[in-house]
Amino acid sequence: MKFLPSQMMFFLQGRETKNKVRSLLKFILVLGLLIIAFSITFHFLMQYEGRQYSWITGLYWTLTVMSTLGFGDITFSSDLGKIFSIIVMLLGIVFLLIMLPFTFITFFYAPWLEAQSKLRVPRELPEDFTDHVIFTSYDPITISLVELLEKYSRPYVILTPDIQLAMDLIDQGYNVVAGELDDPEAYRNLRVNQAALVVANNDDMKNTNITFTIREITKETPIVTNADSDESIDILQLAGSTHVFQFMKLLGQALARRALGISARANVIGHFDQMLIAEATAMRTPLVGKTLMDSGIRQATGINVVGLWEKGRFEVPRPDSVITPTTVLVLAGIAEQLAKYDQFMEHVGELTTPIIILGGGRVGRAAAEALRKRGILFRIIESNPDFAEGDGEYVIGNAANLHTLIRAGIQEAPSVFVTTHTDDLNIYLTIYCRRLRPDIQIISRATLDRNISILHTAGANLVMSAASLAANTIFNLLIRHKVLMVSEGLNIFRVTTHASLVGKTLRESKIREETGCTIIAIQRGEQTYLNPDPDLRLAGNDMLILIGTGEAEKLFITQYPEKV
Repeated sequence: MKFLPSQMMFFLQGRETKNKVRSLLKFILVLGLLIIAFSITFHFLMQYEGRQYSWITGLYWTLTVMSTLGFGDITFSSDLGKIFSIIVMLLGIVFLLIMLPFTFITFFYAPWLEAQSKLRVPRELPEDFTDHVIFTSYDPITISLVELLEKYSRPYVILTPDIQLAMDLIDQGYNVVAGELDDPEAYRNLRVNQAALVVANNDDMKNTNITFTIREITKETPIVTNADSDESIDILQLAGSTHVFQFMKLLGQALARRALGISARANVIGHFDQMLIAEATAMRTPLVGKTLMDSGIRQATGINVVGLWEKGRFEVPRPDSVITPTTVLVLAGIAEQLAKYDQFMEHVGELTTPIIILGGGRVGRAAAEALRKRGILFRIIESNPDFAEGDGEYVIGNAANLHTLIRAGIQEAPSVFVTTHTDDLNIYLTIYCRRLRPDIQIISRATLDRNISILHTAGANLVMSAASLAANTIFNLLIRHKVLMVSEGLNIFRVTTHASLVGKTLRESKIREETGCTIIAIQRGEQTYLNPDPDLRLAGNDMLILIGTGEAEKLFITQYPEKV
């Protein structure tokens, strides 16, 4: 009850609320006048019948008849009185039983509940709230990045002008503040000058407005924006964006790099100091069917196989791990070692037939442009003829139609990219293409991370998520010196040698067996040991650089906590 006065004050502040309350009062006034008129008429009709009642009795009779309680203790005997009773009862049903509840709920109760709900949504952050990430939209990228931030205990807040969305997000456990995206006061309430990063993933014009608004308050806080069009990059930078990305284009380029004929060679996906991390597809290479020990990769190139992707599942490599057609090797080494791997795979998987791209949207066109730069043939299947840009490169038709796929060359194509923006359609097309060509490489796009495993089950060899790619890219800006995320769920991180590991060799430490993490480099003073020898002994001042999944990293940190 102590909050009732403040709730009433907040409720009555809005112009719309005042108008609704005014309408409710007008209705009550009309109803009151009607009741008075009926009470007076009752008094005179009773006199007409030769009976005398007080004015209070007339009000009592009017209310009982209008509310249909109808006690029956006072009735008219004349036809005129009975007709009047019927009129009073019918108008009572309309005004008291129908219009009054509807008017009260519409003009008072619903706005009152809305005002109470608005009070649940905070309008600002505490003054000491610092080093946080501000999101200006709620989308798959925000969802993925929030999961990463929570995992590493980094604070964040989502700004939204939609009160209902804010309440829903609060119920789901998100940290939300209500405010307009173009209001400088909203960003002051978010302590934007104390924030670590602002992420604006709205449309280009709104991103520009958000960036310009924030720059009126602070010039220091980094701002990350997404640009849908190439023309918006310069505008966003001029407005004050620190980093401008085109995530859909980056996703298309990433899909293209993993196609057969390109990714049989080492495809660099990240680097940590001098160490480069690369992926390579094993499909249709001499590696298929061999174990890692028999593959001869390390002996021929010096490079280290630090992981194996099997249909979206990361596996810790063992000497007896068998390389299958669906295996994607994760390699770690320096530039010279990756060059040797390329020589090791020279003339393997070179393409002579076009790659098929299902969908001519931003992702599909970006993948096509990346293939064109590499001299790789491709065909884009697109249902909208307005999207067709290059003669001979587009096949107009439905990608789920067999004749369309045959015209595009599905029977000879080495790879097919599934790039539509709808996961349901991507799953459908993946299943269809896998049934048509059990041996084809299928690389699919996922909009939501939860559908990645489903796409793998449907038959995709590789699945890439725009949300994960964007979240990893942004997260790497936050903790670039501590952790590097190079792929979906695959991290490189740096730790100091734990006391329990000092004096042990890498082989004796059993880090890979116990945690799933692999040491890819050791920094000892000015010297760095890349792909260190298993018999190298660890010293107390060594800095270890490891690679592993997020779960493996968490297990390692739990087992070997750093000193505070």
